[in-house]
Amino acid sequence: MANIHNEETLGKAYDSKLMKRLLSYAKPYWFLILISIILVMFVTGTQLARPYIIKLAIDDHISAHTTPMYVFNKGDSPVDGIEFEDKIYVRENKLSQEQKERYMDLEKEMLIKEKGDYYLINGIIEIESQNVNKSEITVKEDNGNYNIVSNNKEYSARLLSNEEYSIFRENDLNGLSNLGIIFLTIIVLGFIFNYAQVYILNYASKKIIFNMRQEIFSHLQKMSLAYFDKNPVGRLVTRTANDTERLNEMYTDVMVNLFRDIFKLVGIIIIMLQLNLKLALLSFTVVPFILIASAIFRYHIRHVYRAVRIKIAKINSTLNENITGMKTVHIFKKENKKFREFDEINTDYLETTKKQVKIFATFRPAIEIIRSVGIALIIWYGGGRVLMGAVEFGVLYAFINYLQEFFRPIMELTQKYNILQAAMASSERIFKILDTKPDIKTVEKPKSLKKIKGKIEFKNVWFAYEKENWVLRDVSFTINPGESVALVGATGAGKSSIINLINRFYDIQKGEILIDGKNIKEIDKYELRKHIGIVLQDVFLFTGNIRDNIRLNNENIDQDKVEEVAKYVNAHKFISKLPSKYDEPVMERGSTLSSGQRQLLAFARSLAFDPDILVLDEATSNIDTETEVLIQDALLKLIQNRTSIAIAHRLSTIQHSDKIIVLHKGKIREMGNHQELLDKGGIYYDLYRLQYKENFTPEDSEIL
Repeated sequence: MANIHNEETLGKAYDSKLMKRLLSYAKPYWFLILISIILVMFVTGTQLARPYIIKLAIDDHISAHTTPMYVFNKGDSPVDGIEFEDKIYVRENKLSQEQKERYMDLEKEMLIKEKGDYYLINGIIEIESQNVNKSEITVKEDNGNYNIVSNNKEYSARLLSNEEYSIFRENDLNGLSNLGIIFLTIIVLGFIFNYAQVYILNYASKKIIFNMRQEIFSHLQKMSLAYFDKNPVGRLVTRTANDTERLNEMYTDVMVNLFRDIFKLVGIIIIMLQLNLKLALLSFTVVPFILIASAIFRYHIRHVYRAVRIKIAKINSTLNENITGMKTVHIFKKENKKFREFDEINTDYLETTKKQVKIFATFRPAIEIIRSVGIALIIWYGGGRVLMGAVEFGVLYAFINYLQEFFRPIMELTQKYNILQAAMASSERIFKILDTKPDIKTVEKPKSLKKIKGKIEFKNVWFAYEKENWVLRDVSFTINPGESVALVGATGAGKSSIINLINRFYDIQKGEILIDGKNIKEIDKYELRKHIGIVLQDVFLFTGNIRDNIRLNNENIDQDKVEEVAKYVNAHKFISKLPSKYDEPVMERGSTLSSGQRQLLAFARSLAFDPDILVLDEATSNIDTETEVLIQDALLKLIQNRTSIAIAHRLSTIQHSDKIIVLHKGKIREMGNHQELLDKGGIYYDLYRLQYKENFTPEDSEIL
């Protein structure tokens, strides 16, 4: 657990070197990412345009009837206006400041609605008077002539019929229709741009993670067994699966979408400043409080987040250990004990996540309060300006919308900080794997090993798994081509280590190992292993079917060859009884097959590749007596003209070996055939008596 803790606390919020290395994986897809960024700009543009279009609809059309109008004679109007009774009415907001000054003395009129009727007023009600209560506006009629009284001022007016009023509103209706079409178009374009952007970005991201996982898996395959002895499988699986997925979040949620948030913030600021400087500056007064709240949040969430990662790593480790060892748990009735251990770890994780939830539960409402305060300020100040006529209502509406959108990127940037932090920690752990160099290295110009005779030589070999805790001590022997050799000895004598060294799963510290006179360190390790077939005591079967587990998905091994080797080791008999025969599904680790059946499949798998050297690592230990008799004949045929090495505790399986090597505490104590070693009366003789003491005389038994 200490290792987990140390690894989980690695990583900074941002590391430029790590980021540069991560971005190197995105380099092949820079064009797709560039397109995604450009599409993000368009998506952001469509989002920012919506409130502005609504603002135009409100100010330029919906509430525009109260806007003062300049009255021109036909043909004198500098811009298009409303034609009514041989006059052209041009709204004030359609004229430039220069034009307003030029036509300052021109007659001005405006529309007003009172008690459901519309009037065309000769003159302009003073802006200040628009703050006057409606009840103070009165309409006077005298023989069909109308006057509007407001703020102690009287204006001549004309009552408009619905048809006449429609003339003044016709352009507004057309304008609203056009804006509606533009708004709908923007929504559709926004959807298309957003879909394309999300698809392209995720495609590029998935390809990046795909390549990274391929690289990690390929790198792990190059590592020696010593590496896997020191690194638990669960941790490596987490690095390959979970940590790469966190990088996927960084590429999709941070790398490109960070531009979206920046574009949106910059766009909102520019639009707000352009709409109304005072309202914009008032809106920005709450930004420092947002930044302070975000900084406090990041400080606290960083520690809790790392704690959560540590706890979840402990849960994963415990689950992996207990599920893998579930059989042992049941055998020794330790279900309750293991449940209590898991409950303690799970409870610890729950309490840590509660802290995380509390921080989020505090931060988000706090941001919401600050945002609400900002909106309240805009409503208070901007609403007052609208009532005074200094600010249009559409501008106020747009400000409220933009202010709501303004806070969202800030909140998302805080979330992206957490994703970035997780990605930095994950990338550091991934690169730690990738930066670990394989300790079993191949020389630059390896010697060829196309076809071998099968001569194996150990010359003064010393080997230790850790430092100088020697497993093999000055071991020397020679196995001639075509010989069948057996290794025997007590547990820990070094038998399996010799097998591992022949395959070069580990490298020796001293001495030499030769195949046909060539040092195996000068041979490509993959080419070397092609010539060696090995059957282990603990058979590993992959999920799939019987056929694929025999040929290991090698398409060059056809069905006839698969059946041939299966018949050789007497596996065909039980396979043919299965419902789907060679297409019978194999569950994880071959859990639906017996130990003997798995062992027979391992024999068939090894022989399907027709190795020059055959290694049997206690391969018959899990096979019952009846099955053992069946395969003995097959083994005698298979080892002909092929160098074979067998490790066995059951001495009955190696009596016909050409040579038997007896190991004890990492050294060779005896060497010879079965009868020669019995005649010596040494270690092999004692081992044989222990296994078959019922065949000895009482005098012999007294010696035991």
